[in-house]
Amino acid sequence: MASLLPDSDSEDELPPGWEERATVDGCVYYVNHSTKGSQWTHPRTGKKKVVSGEMPFGWEKCVDEENKIYYQNKENNRITYTDPRLAFAIEEKEHPGDFRQRFDGSSTALQVLHGRDLSGRVAIVTGANTGIGFETARSLALHGCTVIFACRDFSRAEEAIAKIFSERSNTKCEFIQLDLQSLKSVRNFAITFQQRFRKLDMLILNAGVFAVPFSLTPDGFESAFQVNHLSHFYLTLLLKPQLAQAKPARVVVLSSESHRFSFLNLDSLTELNLSPNNGSGYFGTVVYNNTKLCNVLFAKELSERWVKDDIQVFSVHPGNMIYTDLPRYWWLYRVLFALVRPFTKSLQQGASTSVYCATAHELAGCTGLYFNNCCRCTPSKPSQDPEMANQLWTLSIDMIKRVMGEDAILSKSQG
Repeated sequence: MASLLPDSDSEDELPPGWEERATVDGCVYYVNHSTKGSQWTHPRTGKKKVVSGEMPFGWEKCVDEENKIYYQNKENNRITYTDPRLAFAIEEKEHPGDFRQRFDGSSTALQVLHGRDLSGRVAIVTGANTGIGFETARSLALHGCTVIFACRDFSRAEEAIAKIFSERSNTKCEFIQLDLQSLKSVRNFAITFQQRFRKLDMLILNAGVFAVPFSLTPDGFESAFQVNHLSHFYLTLLLKPQLAQAKPARVVVLSSESHRFSFLNLDSLTELNLSPNNGSGYFGTVVYNNTKLCNVLFAKELSERWVKDDIQVFSVHPGNMIYTDLPRYWWLYRVLFALVRPFTKSLQQGASTSVYCATAHELAGCTGLYFNNCCRCTPSKPSQDPEMANQLWTLSIDMIKRVMGEDAILSKSQG
């Protein structure tokens, strides 16, 4: 879908004598001071560019006594007559999948958001108190977004929020308890959120567990399956009314390249294989790989069911061997992660792809894609199977209804 891209943006440099300007509605045009002419296309690339309607974070548009427009940075009182949005102009897309890769595996979430003003946007980040989830929530909050910390532990969430407040006191972060081992907790979270907020712009399904010892949740499901997939599935469906109000909204599902190592197929995609009911022959890594395949399948199916509601859906791989507390349940993996730590991504880099998919302007009109290192990639062949995606959807609905009742999921939420 994405075209081949140049190695650098040097071709975007204007020739001598040219100036870049923007109209009020965000269209970029070019002025040639030698000929006194102007044009809509870039003099080197021949492409058209646009800027977003929002001012970069911290800037405001002003008018002086002579009705001349100028721009002021509210943090340092800097004044300029050049539209600061031009620094973040992007090429006009010829079709929904036409976008240039601007970031890679070394990019951080804060670099992805540089200049963005997310004021007025609302985001939910599950597992926001630690690791990649914290850096995701922090990056969004520092750019004006209201971030809901969907976490199990109040004290840990409050501690994480306090860290962000210490950086910028006017950030907007709230805690709503969410225990992904309980479908009832998922429903209570959704009810509480709906009482406080009318819309939801970004739902980032970040929380997860890896290689946990065998256990069943109070709902009777294998723990990793319920935490990594089923509860996030239920949460998303319950929040559809608020997502539909955002127009557009984005759902970002954290998966992993581990989904390629799942051996599930259409015949073996059963409840017993997804959620083993005993520890006989149980391998935590196998279950983890299966749940990561579920994440990509869920994102694929959701994107197709909700495209008419202007809700975009992406699945992402945050990075390989990022040092988090994800492997806390297995000492061997803790040792391995400690050894490779100097050669892996930072947590800020790990959060970049989630933040990119949740906010990037150039992804407007795209949905159902899989990203790694802020780059669109092709997921495994099984994860693209429409029959498997539909079967997983049906199984997930049935499991939830068995615990929560037939009316647990409203028909309008099923898509």
